[in-house]
Amino acid sequence: MTSSTQKTDVCTIKTFVLCCLLFTATAALAVDPSPVERANALLAQMTRDEKESLAASGGAGVPGLGIPALVATDGPNGVRGGGPGKTAFPNAQIVAASWDRSLSEAFGVALGAETWDKGNNIIFAPTVNILRVPYWGRAAETFGEDPYLAGQISAAEIRGIQSQHVIAQVKHYAANNQEIERIGDIGGLPAFSPAINVVVSERALQEIYFPAFKASVQEGQAASVMCSYPRVNGLYACQNPSLLGTLKNDWGFSGFVGPDATLAVRDTLAAIEAGTDNFLLGTLLGAPPAQVLQDDVSDERLDDMVRRILTAMFSVGIFDHPNTGDPDAIVTSPAHLALATQIAAAGTVLLKNDGGALPLGTDVGSIAVIGYDAGPATQMMEGGSPAVIGGPVVTPLAGITARAGAATVTHVDGTLGVTSLPVLPSAVLTPSSGSGPGLFGTYYPTMDFTGSPVNSFVSPNIDSNSVLVSGSYSARWTGTLTPTSTGLHRFSMRHTGNARLYIDGQLVASGATEALDGLIPGSQRTTAQGIATLTAGVPVPIVVEYARGSSITSTGLHLGWQTPDTLLIGDAVAAASAADVAVVFVNDTTSEGMDRTTLALPGDQNALIEAVAAANPRTIVVLHTSGPVLMPWLAQVEGVLQAWYPGEVSGDAIAAVLFGDIEPSGRLPMTFPADATQGPATQIAQYPGVNGEVHYDEEIDVGYRYYDRFAQQPLFPFGYGLSYTSFSVDRLRVKRRRDRFFVSARVRNIGDRAGAAVLQLYVGFPPSTGEPPNQLKGFGKVTLNPGRRKRVKMLVDSSSLATWNAIDGWVVNPGDYAFRVGTSSRDLPLEAVVTVQ
Repeated sequence: MTSSTQKTDVCTIKTFVLCCLLFTATAALAVDPSPVERANALLAQMTRDEKESLAASGGAGVPGLGIPALVATDGPNGVRGGGPGKTAFPNAQIVAASWDRSLSEAFGVALGAETWDKGNNIIFAPTVNILRVPYWGRAAETFGEDPYLAGQISAAEIRGIQSQHVIAQVKHYAANNQEIERIGDIGGLPAFSPAINVVVSERALQEIYFPAFKASVQEGQAASVMCSYPRVNGLYACQNPSLLGTLKNDWGFSGFVGPDATLAVRDTLAAIEAGTDNFLLGTLLGAPPAQVLQDDVSDERLDDMVRRILTAMFSVGIFDHPNTGDPDAIVTSPAHLALATQIAAAGTVLLKNDGGALPLGTDVGSIAVIGYDAGPATQMMEGGSPAVIGGPVVTPLAGITARAGAATVTHVDGTLGVTSLPVLPSAVLTPSSGSGPGLFGTYYPTMDFTGSPVNSFVSPNIDSNSVLVSGSYSARWTGTLTPTSTGLHRFSMRHTGNARLYIDGQLVASGATEALDGLIPGSQRTTAQGIATLTAGVPVPIVVEYARGSSITSTGLHLGWQTPDTLLIGDAVAAASAADVAVVFVNDTTSEGMDRTTLALPGDQNALIEAVAAANPRTIVVLHTSGPVLMPWLAQVEGVLQAWYPGEVSGDAIAAVLFGDIEPSGRLPMTFPADATQGPATQIAQYPGVNGEVHYDEEIDVGYRYYDRFAQQPLFPFGYGLSYTSFSVDRLRVKRRRDRFFVSARVRNIGDRAGAAVLQLYVGFPPSTGEPPNQLKGFGKVTLNPGRRKRVKMLVDSSSLATWNAIDGWVVNPGDYAFRVGTSSRDLPLEAVVTVQ
């Protein structure tokens, strides 16, 4: 080879290498920068003032740099803000009851689209707090009692929301499981008392209360998290470095943390130092964020706050897709209403169906639709921040009438409903002291009826929006009640704050409410309801107690009653007797800022069901309730449907289910107790707490875990739900590949009509771990025609077999793990044991 040839070869090689380097560099440049990289580039251009403005609120954006304003709205059941023209979707618990990830994501897409079209780029949704006790007033807006189910449904919804260039701010992190004292007593003495302190172990946080949030940010890629009102182990959630450190450091969350509205932050600097990044909802008790950011926050921490906000905005495409929405735009659509109907039907749970009472067929020539809840006042949503003013409500009566065809439909209320009853008159009241008809009231300067009274006098009745006198924070009225008729008497209290009614020494009705239902448009007013059987002419002691409590409005208390001679049950019996089938609609009312105080159906609704069932053996009960209720009439009726709070298309959905146009494919996302003594947290220290502190003594035994560990038989177990067809499940397979388990089982439709089955996978851990007997670790929903079968596949990785301990953190313990598959937590016919070394 000549030297010239060698030089040519060398040049060729050099050229090739340079071309490769150039290609590599060009390819690198062609890769889009990540949201974090884009945030850093923009952050470098911002002044300190601009950073402070974005962290303090972001409501104005930074126009000079093209940073859009942060514009938020409440969720999670629709867009609460803006003008009319929105869809009031079914409440979130129905999405969970569908056990359908794809349906949840479709819901998220629709919710995100309406949010964007209304001019918002943040929605405060979804709510993923675990249903620790069935009394929780916000049960309707969350995903039930199981961390895995909640996390899977939430992650799917978030993916849908954020596909529409809207930030999903998942809430309320963490251990926010009751409304009672969640913000303290803001109007009492002392004013703005501390919020409830949740005493909970790290293991319970890690295994029960964190996982849905973890799935939301890791699988759902949630761009924001809302920290909650309560204190957790002594520190407010928004000022808790441990909680926020877990979120950011352990889970790799790169988005921003914002506090719940106004009262979640009591010390602004402490919140910033703990990890709270943005104060869009403001603070009432902490120092103004703008001032604290200017005076006390380092450049490094401020940059971190702003970087997180910008990263969230870039990650969902807010910069690349400028919002052109209008708060007054009509954003609902026939497609969204059809989706809402599909969700409401898919989440309806068939609890009982004796003798093929459902679906209603051509043999039904007449239908008695019974219930105040069947008409214009039907309970379709939770009150408070989730309340949405949507379009015209399709009532159950309208839906059934439209679908009934040649069948005759009649309707009677049968009850005055869960409403404020006529005022208890002075004529039947005698004060314990003083003269004249009425009750003797004593007014105290404290919240707990102690101290020297500031006043006392006789009131003819209790019916006022300002029931306390100046200088008082609680009051007690005493006397006797002499009824004028014999039988079942109803009582109601529409109130703010805390109220209790005692008749003849028995607690008849009670409630504690912040009264958000009276402040937020779209919320139905909540009342405390009770019943007592009394004898005409026989006086009984009556005591009424009231304290301002957590009321954020007035000190209102309206005491009402209904006498036996005015009950409407007789009308319902007549209608039921004349019909081929009776469908009874009953409900409760719940709201943010309150918890239920009983699992009994309010008012005279139990008596109504019992009377109708006695008159017509083919009685179907439809429950519009926020969660479990006791069912003393269960054996007397042929069918029960749990329809939850189904949104504005309530009537279309329930009619489709009743007549079999849509299969009731819902399964319970929560356990229904047989009585009020079952389940965890039955002691007052465990719920609602004592002296501002609540103890989670049940540890990781929440929901069905508790029932399984202590062998309690619920009324209906977690995961339960019937179908209009039947299924068989067999041929369980578990294949292991390294640290992953591929689980599948075959399900077959052995009935005579199409239907959907929900296959559920539970894992039993080795006894040495101290875990409950079974834990949900997988599920799959499949629709099959008659005679068809399909293998349902579920994936379990080793992290699903890990347990938490304070020394080692997450550990997979050696031993035998039982993989059990079936159709509810109490119906697991298939089992395979896997040994982990």
